[in-house]
Amino acid sequence: MEVIFIRHLPTPGNEKKQYIGRTDEALSHRAVTSFRKKREMYLKNPKETDGEYAPFYPPAEMIVASPMKRCVQTAELIYPGQKIVTEPELRECDFGRFEGKTYEELKGDPAYIAWLESGGTLAFPEGEDQQAFRSRCAEGVHRWLQKGLAEKKKSIAFVVHGGTIMAALHRLAEGEHGFYDWQTGNGRGFAALAAEVEWQAGREILRKIRELPVG
Repeated sequence: MEVIFIRHLPTPGNEKKQYIGRTDEALSHRAVTSFRKKREMYLKNPKETDGEYAPFYPPAEMIVASPMKRCVQTAELIYPGQKIVTEPELRECDFGRFEGKTYEELKGDPAYIAWLESGGTLAFPEGEDQQAFRSRCAEGVHRWLQKGLAEKKKSIAFVVHGGTIMAALHRLAEGEHGFYDWQTGNGRGFAALAAEVEWQAGREILRKIRELPVG
């Protein structure tokens, strides 16, 4: 089964480089307009990659999104007319006191400095514990992968948040990788393979991970 991870398109807060976690922002007008323009140009003149969504995104039989507006809207843009299911465990982290602020606004805050020096492992002040966040995201993705394999799906797409992708791949990707090795930009992501035989045997890993050819 092909497994696709897509980080949502930009929100106004993303464009301002703010920490946007629990804030349920919609996509920015600029992001939506840009996506539609690129898609229209491609459909008029397909290039290297075959498929209705190429060179943007691979097709998917099952689409799972975070319930936050920015992810549902992105899923609807990429996979118009298809059924989208939402999974609460895939929502973004609550950044607590850092929510809505930028690096420039936080760089003098001792709590922020301590968080940076921890490699992002400390809990956010008045926010969510980082390990709890990573666990719930990975478990949410794992559950839907099992469901997709059980239903013999050929492909599944997760339209989620950057942190969700990092959490899932940190736990499930083959080989040794760090959490931040899977950091990706808005509208970007990864594709991987989940082999049914391996998962049935208890080897629950994702192989042949590659970056999506989008931009």
